[in-house]
Amino acid sequence: MALTHLEVRELIARSQKGDEQARHEVIENNLRLVWSVVQRFQHRGYEADDLYQIGCVGLVKAVDKFDLSFDVRFSTYAVPMMIGEIQRFIRDDGTVKISRSLKELDYRIRKVRDPLTQTLGRMPTIHELAAAVNAEPEQVILAMEALKPVHSIYETMYEQDGDALTLFDQLADKDQRSTIDHVALRDAIERLEPREQRIVYLRYFRDQTQSEVASELGISQVQVSRLEKRILCRLRDT
Repeated sequence: MALTHLEVRELIARSQKGDEQARHEVIENNLRLVWSVVQRFQHRGYEADDLYQIGCVGLVKAVDKFDLSFDVRFSTYAVPMMIGEIQRFIRDDGTVKISRSLKELDYRIRKVRDPLTQTLGRMPTIHELAAAVNAEPEQVILAMEALKPVHSIYETMYEQDGDALTLFDQLADKDQRSTIDHVALRDAIERLEPREQRIVYLRYFRDQTQSEVASELGISQVQVSRLEKRILCRLRDT
């Protein structure tokens, strides 16, 4: 049975004075509110149960910190508290730390992808997604790749009679070396400054000449040459 506004306030007042039963009753009465908050994050790639647990942490904090001197409903205070806890969890979670800007871009891409698919009658291209979120195509690719789940190369792919076959086992020796080198190179490139990353992208992924890169960046070809040499030295030393 739902509690009235006054009943909730009375229970919170008792809870803040150390009444654990009153605290428990307020929390139990607002668990449906937690689920309603979790629904806002259902397309962020996290299990609903995990987000529910984090939301409950926010609910408990709201009960403990609610200021009874203000004449507002508890839910008005609790919802932002729960949203904040979930947002912090999403921001800080992950084996590989992803920047907030990339996470926000990925979220914007997810929001426009379905409407674009319905409008176009097909899956949108990278350039169409980039135009919809006002970002560069390479930024869209980076955001989409960065938020993909991380899998260990020792993850079991097949198991029979107690013998497990991992992803690492499936890679030939040559492929193992290539894969490790690729991961190391990508990590080294991510440590470069934005302009240096742009030069690497244009020279080695777009196959542009130094003159073309210079024209796009608004600098001289000599500067591009010097920067490229410095970048390659840094990548070799990493």
